[in-house]
Amino acid sequence: MKTFGPFLILLTSGLIQAQDRLVFDDPTPQRYQLKARASVIDPRAKEHLEIDYVFQRKDKPADEENASVDTSVAPQGKLVIWLMGYSGGLFERVNSYGLHAIQVHYANGWFGKFGKEPPPEDSLFLGEIRLEAATGEDFSEVVSIPKPDGMMERAYQLVKWLDKENPQGKWRFFINPETQGLRWDRVIISGSSHGSTTAARFAKHQKVDRVVMFCGPRDQYETWQALPSATPSNRFFGFSHVLDGGWSGDHYCRSWELLGLGENGPIVDVDKVSPPYQNTRRLITAGDVKNDDRRAHSSVVPGSASVKTADGKLAHEAVWHYLFNQPVDLTGPATSPDVDCEKDLRAARFKKK
Repeated sequence: MKTFGPFLILLTSGLIQAQDRLVFDDPTPQRYQLKARASVIDPRAKEHLEIDYVFQRKDKPADEENASVDTSVAPQGKLVIWLMGYSGGLFERVNSYGLHAIQVHYANGWFGKFGKEPPPEDSLFLGEIRLEAATGEDFSEVVSIPKPDGMMERAYQLVKWLDKENPQGKWRFFINPETQGLRWDRVIISGSSHGSTTAARFAKHQKVDRVVMFCGPRDQYETWQALPSATPSNRFFGFSHVLDGGWSGDHYCRSWELLGLGENGPIVDVDKVSPPYQNTRRLITAGDVKNDDRRAHSSVVPGSASVKTADGKLAHEAVWHYLFNQPVDLTGPATSPDVDCEKDLRAARFKKK
């Protein structure tokens, strides 16, 4: 047995290296798009009527989840989890970068009930609800979201289903060795608006490979953005339009600073600076949206509201590529706090009369 010791060590080492590298062997390389209902994938999933979270609306499924991967592109071995309504344009692009992508349906209906006016005495109120919705763990006193209905477990159950339904995509690469959850070090958590805020809150709690925040985060009266972070600040990337109400109201600039993004470069206007945008993490645009703040809000994600060039092409292809592919170790210079950005919006909102 001793004679074979070195051989066994080499074999084990090779196996570990193989597990850390993802390679497709699809005989017919192509882009796969899959869809399934969360309530079918996991029978433990439940509706939560108290927060208007249901599986069906107007006789149509409301709990569909989406996934896609392109096996004709060399894989990066990273999984994008999108925390908002399905975005075909975004999924097409991240797949072209060699990224897997899923969009999960989890118990996030609480925002319509609690998101408008958080209590003045609790600066972590919404953040705790977000964290419970994301993890399925008991962080908030006002909602009760069990593990099967949280984002983490929904994502895991979807990836397990994909591993069986689409073996060509090698989805098992994202399941941890204990087969009890995902490999979060291989996950890019992303979202827009409400979803980008939850993505940021989750990444403060759970270390992930990267966070990509479109038109967010907000929770402008809260301070969870300044809590100690499991995910380092150089792994957070934000992109918003200056006509978006979240920007004009100082919601985004304060969140970016509290998250520590100022340590990794200045605010950069992508319409004036070429890639790699001074290696920063804070990107803005003032592109033409016909002075429509609602269009400005959604314009930063690929879609019909996106800013276009004079020849009709989408103007921010390079930005989207940067957000998902910029090496996290390449950062811009640390900058001083922006004196024009009001950080304590809570004091102004809830000041005593």
